Amino acid sequence: MPPTPRRPAAFFDLDKTVIAKSSTLAFSRSFYQGGLISRRSVLRSGYAQFVFLAGGADHDQMERMRRYLSDQAAGWHVQTVRDIVAETLHHIVDPLVYDEAVSLIEDHHASGHDVVIVSSSGAEVVTPIGEMLGVDRVIATVMVQHDGRYTGDIEFYAYAENKALALTELAEQEGYDLPASAAYSDSITDLPMLEAVGHPHAVNPDKALRKIATARGWPILDFTKPVQLRKRVPFESRRRTVAAVALGAGAAAAGAVVVASRKSRRA
Repeated sequence: MPPTPRRPAAFFDLDKTVIAKSSTLAFSRSFYQGGLISRRSVLRSGYAQFVFLAGGADHDQMERMRRYLSDQAAGWHVQTVRDIVAETLHHIVDPLVYDEAVSLIEDHHASGHDVVIVSSSGAEVVTPIGEMLGVDRVIATVMVQHDGRYTGDIEFYAYAENKALALTELAEQEGYDLPASAAYSDSITDLPMLEAVGHPHAVNPDKALRKIATARGWPILDFTKPVQLRKRVPFESRRRTVAAVALGAGAAAAGAVVVASRKSRRA
């Protein structure tokens, strides 16, 4: 029996590539209203959002934000976070989605490509955003849980080289043809992910990524039109159960772990 032909996929960073803000920081006010963080933390998150949007956070800034957010989350009820995200998702994220990114996702699906969101934000935030966008897979940061609460430790941090590692293992698992696949990101920290595919694209790139993209002849895309997603396509007609993918601390050798499957593949 001949082997199944490998197929292309499209890998999208989330923040400033598909949506116009940091997905995690965008929920800070909702977490405050839900009693999870203080007003001071909301203000600090607002400042971090400004830094992120003004020029893109460098590695050291991302590391500080990672430590700050993981420390903040220690002791939170996992279900409370999920409930807050579910209740406020459309109010917060829907107006922030780039129209150009939605069109690209639709084009890839029309070509028969799986679409994968690859984000350093937490899976509890990224997975429902992926469902809203109608993508097929999500790779996101996974925090350690114990007795229904976050411990403050990180099981898998979907950042920099880890994104490329998870992407490569997912491609092996799903039969994606990486030389024929595309990737989209705004940040130099995603250079390993962009280099892992045959068709990298710089979207709203920071200075460092723009310089590399120009030197290598990669397409540079400028997304400028946030749109209310539900005005384009009704949410319920687009929603699917997304396959969330992550590398756990004990699963690195075993590869990517699929924790949920698309409805269409359960049938």
